[in-house]
Amino acid sequence: MAAARQDPSPVGIVIATRNRSATLAEALRRLHTLPERPEILVVDNASTDDTRTRLARDFPEVRVLALPFNHGALARTYGARILDTPYVAFSDDDSWWAPGALDTAVRLFEAHPRLGLIAARTLVGPAAAPDPLNDVLAGSPLGCVGDLPGTQVLGFLACACVVRRRAYLDAGGFHRLLFFGGEETLLAYDLAARGWGVTHCPDVVAHHHPASGPRTGRPVVQRRNELLTAWLRRPVPYALARTRELAAEARYDGHARRALRGTLVRLPAALRQRRPLPPHVERAARLLEGVTA
Repeated sequence: MAAARQDPSPVGIVIATRNRSATLAEALRRLHTLPERPEILVVDNASTDDTRTRLARDFPEVRVLALPFNHGALARTYGARILDTPYVAFSDDDSWWAPGALDTAVRLFEAHPRLGLIAARTLVGPAAAPDPLNDVLAGSPLGCVGDLPGTQVLGFLACACVVRRRAYLDAGGFHRLLFFGGEETLLAYDLAARGWGVTHCPDVVAHHHPASGPRTGRPVVQRRNELLTAWLRRPVPYALARTRELAAEARYDGHARRALRGTLVRLPAALRQRRPLPPHVERAARLLEGVTA
């Protein structure tokens, strides 16, 4: 058996959680078995269940940042600011990393100074079934470049990514306006706009055990955030076209109606924070969508 790591790991793990103490406990038990022995920071988004009591009782070695109210995905950024490791792996309260995955990520980051984010290969559930997104990322038309490992992408799963902490904070982290749901694309855009590489590296493996059944309200939030991302970063004609499409659906679809309403409420803030992508990143985004520039 390999000896346990004695020196501190260059990777820290941040978990954002809210009211899921049982699944969080299982994730922490899995993460504590990793040979890399990473520091773990749980950012609690104002849970009202027994999360904080359970953490103090069963996982006293885990650092906890207790937020006074729910900050959504922004909780991950608060965690990344607190950690001083050069690399940060994000997990959710229902996901964890395969043994050796974080060491593999460190080797990739250290060999490729421009690499900002690694999108892992994700295995789902007890059967470790490949997430369909794996093939989408591996088949990205953005292809490979010489100074980056893997395949270039502009998307990932937040619960299965590792970031260079400096790059993540340089890009501003996950955007406050989106809260949760489809927040990954905007971060990938912002990293690429600053010259950081975002790639899919299948040798870095994460496990995800999501709850069965639909997640109430998730489709509405994802549609809303897709449109907000368009207004935040994409050309105005593109954002207008996407808005017209959603408005047309809203005439007969309740989910689309709620997504449109949520977008319009946040649109003034999105316009104030609008920062269009540089031309090369916009071309990459259009290539991924199959649109000719």
